[in-house]
Amino acid sequence: MTSQPGILPGIPDLGRYIELRAKPGASLKALEALKIDQGLVVGIGPRLAGNDAVYGFKALSGAVDIPSTQADLLLWLRGNDAGEIATRARHLLQALPEFEPVRVVNGFKFGVDLEIGLDLSGYEDGTENPVDAAANAAAFAPDGSSFLSLQVWEHDLATFEAHPQAAQDDIFGRRRSDNEEMEDAPEFAHVKRTAQESFTPEAFVLRRSMPWSEGGREGLVFAAFGHSLAPFEALLNRMAGFEDGIIDGLFTFTHPVSGANYWCPPVASGKLVLKG
Repeated sequence: MTSQPGILPGIPDLGRYIELRAKPGASLKALEALKIDQGLVVGIGPRLAGNDAVYGFKALSGAVDIPSTQADLLLWLRGNDAGEIATRARHLLQALPEFEPVRVVNGFKFGVDLEIGLDLSGYEDGTENPVDAAANAAAFAPDGSSFLSLQVWEHDLATFEAHPQAAQDDIFGRRRSDNEEMEDAPEFAHVKRTAQESFTPEAFVLRRSMPWSEGGREGLVFAAFGHSLAPFEALLNRMAGFEDGIIDGLFTFTHPVSGANYWCPPVASGKLVLKG
């Protein structure tokens, strides 16, 4: 068994995230026929996964609210041609009649000539991603499976852009001009809130987030893969101030509108391995 081939490569030029709800009596039987390649990542929600290691996204409430909008199935389509993605999405939905879409978000890479894409704020996203062997260790369990934390964040960029450049840099803890981390970044800076090596145990994940924009709204689809769900919970709890009362500066201009967890099974011969 190996991991799904669409997880480890960097973000594509275009992506479509389709979250689906199972209709009464639905099963995973139809998933067995899907061709799993670099253009498709499949995640299964806790209600159908049959895997105790995946559980529903835990909503956070307090100074920061992060809702739980857990669904049963996630299809992440990756590519560089919008027409091909739309066509494959239609065929997938036709092949999965026992499931109905509840959320569809189209993502894109901002800065297609960059190795690491930008958030719509103009700052790099995923600078601290682990690489090579460390990426494999962070993203995958020993059997090749992975756990996905998926949230849609909506930005208020007018508010963010009203800040002077120095204040914007403080929010992220990096200078936008050269992406260098600031030695004197404030404690609320995103880089300090999410320093993955500062947790016990360390909370390394593999980010694969993409910007989105539709109907006058815009933001980031936060998508990250881990060997378990524990690192995501640790990161979000600290960002929301539950650990020490300091709230991540990102929450001054953005907020999550969805939250879900998925188990991404390993594959064998291009097919999902749904049972151990």
